[in-house]
Amino acid sequence: MSKAMALPVPSAGGSLAAYIQEVNRFPILSAEEEVRLARRLRDEDDLEAARQLVLSHLRVVVAIARGYLGYGLPHADLIQEGNIGLMKAVKRYDPDRGVRLVSFAIHWIKAEIHEFILRNWRLVKIATTKAQRKLFFNLRSMKPGLGTLTGEQIKSIAGKLRVKPKEVIEMETRLGGQDVALEAHGEDDDDHYAPIAYLTDPGGEPSQRLEAVESEGLRTQGLKAALSALDSRSRRIIEARWLREKDGATLHELAEEFKVSAERIRQIEAKALAKMKDAMSAT
Repeated sequence: MSKAMALPVPSAGGSLAAYIQEVNRFPILSAEEEVRLARRLRDEDDLEAARQLVLSHLRVVVAIARGYLGYGLPHADLIQEGNIGLMKAVKRYDPDRGVRLVSFAIHWIKAEIHEFILRNWRLVKIATTKAQRKLFFNLRSMKPGLGTLTGEQIKSIAGKLRVKPKEVIEMETRLGGQDVALEAHGEDDDDHYAPIAYLTDPGGEPSQRLEAVESEGLRTQGLKAALSALDSRSRRIIEARWLREKDGATLHELAEEFKVSAERIRQIEAKALAKMKDAMSAT
C-alpha cells in the first residue's frame, strides 16, 4: 500500500500551511463510496482504493494533531505520525461492521501520535505503564487551571483515572518541569550556572580514573614488597603502628611486647620506615 500512495506528507523543507490547504481540497467520501472503496481494498487488494481512503481523511489527521501542540513538538511531525496511524487504520478497516472509517481511524491516529510524543517529549521516559500513559495524556485537560493542584483536585483526578494520588503529583511535577541544556549557550557568567559546571566530576574522566587505579595498585604492590624486605620484628612494629584500620599501637605497648624500651622501638620504627621509603622509591 505504501508504494502506491504518494501522500503529500509535510516535510522539513515544505510549507505546512500549503500542505494543510492541499489536503483540505480532497473530497469527503460519502458512506456508500467509503464502503465501496474499502471492499475493493479488502477483496481485491486495490491500492488505488486505499489511496483514496487515506487522502480523504488527511484533514482528520491535521485536526487531531493540532490538539497535541501543547507538548512542544512540531505540528508537521505530529501530522506525519498521525498519517502512519491513518494508513494502519485503512489497512485494518472492515466496511461490513457498519462503522465509519473516521471513527475507526481516530484510535490508530492518536495511538501513533501518543507513541511519538512519549519517545520525543523528554529524553527520559515519563510514562511507561498503561495507567501512566492515560494520566500523561489526560492530566493537562483535567487540570482546572494553570496553578498547582490542590489535595482535593489530586484525589478527584486519581479516582477518575484509577491511579494513586502520589502518581498524579509525580506526573504533574514532571509535566511542569522544563528541559535544561547541559551546557550554556550564553556568554560570560551564564557558563557558571549551566549543569555542566556543577555536575562535572574533576576526577571522573576515564583516563584519570584508570591512572588513579593503576597508581594505587603500584603503591600497594610497592608497600607489600617493602614490608617483605623487613625483618619480622620491624614488620610487626610498622604494621602495628601504621597499618591498622583503627588506632595504631603506642611505642610503650610495643616496648612491653618486645621487652625493650620505647626509645628502642622508636629507633627500629625510624630505620624500618627509611628502608621502606628507599624500597618503594626504587619500584
